[in-house]
Amino acid sequence: MEKKRTPISEYGEFGLIRHLTGDIRLTQGSSVVGVGDDAAVLSYENEQVLVTSDLLLEGIHFDLTYTPLKHLGYKAAVVNFSDIYAMNGQPRQLIVSLGISKRFCVEDLDDLYTGLRLACENYGVDLVGGDTSASLTGLTLSLTCIGAGEKGRIVLRSGARENDLICVSGDLGAAYMGLQLLEREKHVFQSSNEPQPDFTGKEYLLERQLKPEARKDIIEKLAENDILPNAMIDISDGLSSELLHLCTNSGYGCRIYEDKLPIDYQTAILAEEMNFSLTTAALNGGEDYELLFTVPLSQHEKVSSLPGIKLIGHICAKNLGCRLISRDGQEIDLKAQGWRSL
Repeated sequence: MEKKRTPISEYGEFGLIRHLTGDIRLTQGSSVVGVGDDAAVLSYENEQVLVTSDLLLEGIHFDLTYTPLKHLGYKAAVVNFSDIYAMNGQPRQLIVSLGISKRFCVEDLDDLYTGLRLACENYGVDLVGGDTSASLTGLTLSLTCIGAGEKGRIVLRSGARENDLICVSGDLGAAYMGLQLLEREKHVFQSSNEPQPDFTGKEYLLERQLKPEARKDIIEKLAENDILPNAMIDISDGLSSELLHLCTNSGYGCRIYEDKLPIDYQTAILAEEMNFSLTTAALNGGEDYELLFTVPLSQHEKVSSLPGIKLIGHICAKNLGCRLISRDGQEIDLKAQGWRSL
């Protein structure tokens, strides 16, 4: 049965907004007025406000050939939440604006908003506003996330100190290898009569690329164990780039160790299958949305006992540079290659 496709023109701009957001209910105490007025009204007491934004362009940041709109909505929200957690804050409100071309219908936007709203529900965030506009270039998403942090406990990129331990949550490179897998299967699909890809045994990689999660659990775990990082950043552009940001802002160098980089089994298997450098994927792949942070050396025993956190190196004097120590003991300069969108 063919899925119904309702032209957006049947609703008009304001009707579309009412359709997508009419039944949204606010859950955060700081959300006074949400969707439906000229502006949202927020009220924060005894906290500092954190604001981050993200712009996603079709054909640059995402490919709808293999990205379901529900997953796109979820991911678009989560990557903004991740920025707030990287400041040791809590995301509270989300504003979403869309540029929509004529090839999309109301049901497509329902799917997109299903993902957005699921992410907001999972992370306790209120969707409080946004805008829609016609677009001549496909789909554009612009998101702004507003969060809050306790005064004196917001963590910046610039707080690392010499001899700090460098820690990372989760594992690295899986999102990038998931992207390589999807791109490979896209090319097969376009040039073959076998349109059904086989992703058996690679489900984790697809999830990491299409439906990442922000590390709220790590922030909570650190707080529960009375660990306040000196510096922190989320890994969106690759470990190497983010570590260089952290070191540059803090005025120090670093040493990280190749044999300490956390890698998932599926990542390693696919990298070998595709003849791809596993270390390169971990350092420069990006879109992991894990947390990279430093803690004082005195916290070694406490932080190393926490599940889901791996110690990968230490902060050193600036004149020593930022380097990776390979498995055979060579020192290799880290480069800010970062993740490049499609």
